[in-house]
Amino acid sequence: MDPAALALAERSAPRYTSYPTAPHFSKEIGDAEMRDWLAALDPHASLSLYFHVPFCREICAYCGCHTKAVRQEAPLTAYKETLLREIEMTAQATRARSVASIHWGGGTPSILGPARFGEIISRLRDLFDFSPEIEHAIELDPRLLDAPMAEALARAGITRASFGVQDLNEHVQEAAGRVQPFEIVASAVALLRGVGVTAINLDLMYGLPEQSVEDVARTAAMAASLEPQRLAVFGYAHVPWFKANQKLIDAVALPGAAERLAQAAAVRRTLEHAGFEAIGLDHFARPDDPLAVASREGSMRRNFQGYTIDAATALLPFGVSSIGRLPQGFVGNATDLAGWRRAVEADRFPITRGLAFSVEDLARGEIIERLMCDFAVDYGAIAQEHGFAAESFDDARMSLRRLESDGVVEVIDRRVTVTERGRPFVRLAAAAFDAYLEASAARHSAAV
Repeated sequence: MDPAALALAERSAPRYTSYPTAPHFSKEIGDAEMRDWLAALDPHASLSLYFHVPFCREICAYCGCHTKAVRQEAPLTAYKETLLREIEMTAQATRARSVASIHWGGGTPSILGPARFGEIISRLRDLFDFSPEIEHAIELDPRLLDAPMAEALARAGITRASFGVQDLNEHVQEAAGRVQPFEIVASAVALLRGVGVTAINLDLMYGLPEQSVEDVARTAAMAASLEPQRLAVFGYAHVPWFKANQKLIDAVALPGAAERLAQAAAVRRTLEHAGFEAIGLDHFARPDDPLAVASREGSMRRNFQGYTIDAATALLPFGVSSIGRLPQGFVGNATDLAGWRRAVEADRFPITRGLAFSVEDLARGEIIERLMCDFAVDYGAIAQEHGFAAESFDDARMSLRRLESDGVVEVIDRRVTVTERGRPFVRLAAAAFDAYLEASAARHSAAV
């Protein structure tokens, strides 16, 4: 293993699904800002809606999501009722109606069941206008998908589904706290295709306990055999100080930085051999998939759901812990269920944190997004587009020089290009432009 690559892999950096990142959000943003920002939206603005459903039947040991285990129906019905009220409040606060994208995350959104899910979709259709080309996506646990729910998803107009697979080796599944045989995943994929939901994504993980290079390569090959349109491949982030359930994982059994690098490379080789294109940092897609096309054309975007073709004017949050983005800044819903519900029932937006963009935030955010999406950026040109002098962000040069000496980037004038060798470390290149990072006490995941 190249010592320089190993040292880079051991460094930490944000995932940059937003800039500024969530640790820098302020409690000063709340209901008043949300109302003002919604009212200011152009009536013709395109909207993207994100729904967070924070419930699962059980909590996997590796999980880093905001979720809790529920076994009874009452909490799900109560959550649905509060979501309906939040939808109504939002519709009343803005004249914008055109919905280009909907994404359901969690947790396990399908835990709502056919009737509750259908009621929410019906209310959305009553209050908003769905674009004929809408992308309507949902994250699913293949262990919990049955025929009635698959049919309900089809009726709701779901166009894309992501299945959490992670790993398909029994010993890794047991160590990670999620036993899920390949046959269950294959059956769930077949169920959806049988009702007409044919755009299938699979989510895989490397860096899990007891996982080897051979394990991840086998998982990638088995996943590819299901012929998904896209795969997302994430490095497991072990953050037991943040997610108590991860304390169940034996840290000694986790692969080290060198092994994680080898695992990521093995997944890439396997998926590219199966005909997928590498997209950005951690996605793979069929060459004719819209995300692959956007990547080649330089129009791919990055938001809280990862890489996307979503170019909506505003991303509106629904549900506990959801984060949204409006032209003026980020907004984040309450992270506790009771606080979220109390606010909505009092006709207040449950915004408890956020950030109003400065012009510099927007410029640096665009630089970081292009690096994360295109592996190249002319940061001087972007500075000028936002009204700054070309040299305004030359404070990144010191970090970039170090990365250049490590073979991660090449810098000509103010154009930064991430090398093929440096692509796994693109987050470190993005971090060179992060004006908040040095002042932050936040702990971030490993670069690979």
